[in-house]
Amino acid sequence: MSETAAASRQAGDPLDRAMRHIEAHRLELLTLEALAAVAGLSAYHFAREFAARFGVSPMAYARARRMAAAAELLSGEAPPALIDLAFDCGFESQEGFTRAFKRAYGVSPGRFRRADLKPEPTPMSETMPAAHLTMMSAPVRKPGFRVAGISGVFDETTRNQIPALWPQLVARLPLPGQTGFETFGVCWGDVDGRFQYMAAAPIAADAPEPAGLEARDVPAQTYLIFRQQLTGPELHPQMQAAAREIWGERLPKSGHKLARGPDLEFYPPDFEPGMRDGWVEWWIPVEEALKD
Repeated sequence: MSETAAASRQAGDPLDRAMRHIEAHRLELLTLEALAAVAGLSAYHFAREFAARFGVSPMAYARARRMAAAAELLSGEAPPALIDLAFDCGFESQEGFTRAFKRAYGVSPGRFRRADLKPEPTPMSETMPAAHLTMMSAPVRKPGFRVAGISGVFDETTRNQIPALWPQLVARLPLPGQTGFETFGVCWGDVDGRFQYMAAAPIAADAPEPAGLEARDVPAQTYLIFRQQLTGPELHPQMQAAAREIWGERLPKSGHKLARGPDLEFYPPDFEPGMRDGWVEWWIPVEEALKD
């Protein structure tokens, strides 16, 4: 085991630390940045790893646990006054607390208390198809390059809109100054857990930005590379399964420290969305190991 992996194990799993923190502070109004700090990750990497492993965003989970804690107090032998409970849960008014509680349980907190209802478990991840991933034995250094394409800003609740970017890019191919027939999904993190995703093609370093498209420079980077073998015509569920396995299982156990920089999906020149027996690669930036 590497020194990095051993230190990580001694320190405990980052997502487990965040989960314990949420449970210990269930009634508090937690922020994504604070939870990421507990985990020792950037807000973007934390949000992505948490959603991948547990199937729900960290803030949605924290809100659900806060409402569950409130429901447990309402179900107790001496339930608190609703206005006091609203303030304890971080709400500025009883009305705001009532709306949030009703969204979670379908009834107002007052009716929940009078009906002697019981809180239900917080929903977690649904079953996903197998990802069929193979990880390269060692990180690979890749040179920097320039891409152009169509992008949007997403979060874990809207990432299912990403596939709609690709037909818009394909309709424009080949791009002026394009240097290869491979394509890339390029993903940059944001400070609040959102991310920018670009469906892109490589262009020459000195190529001008194509009209109506965006151009970005991808820096030289060391990547942990996962190859995904595709097994059927439905691409999006397979990609979702791979993202969850990579971010929720493989990366936390890899012993590698994530680096700042875009994550890449690499699609080979002969890739077709509905093809069987095709493959794609996931390039995840990691810090290079220090030499002795």
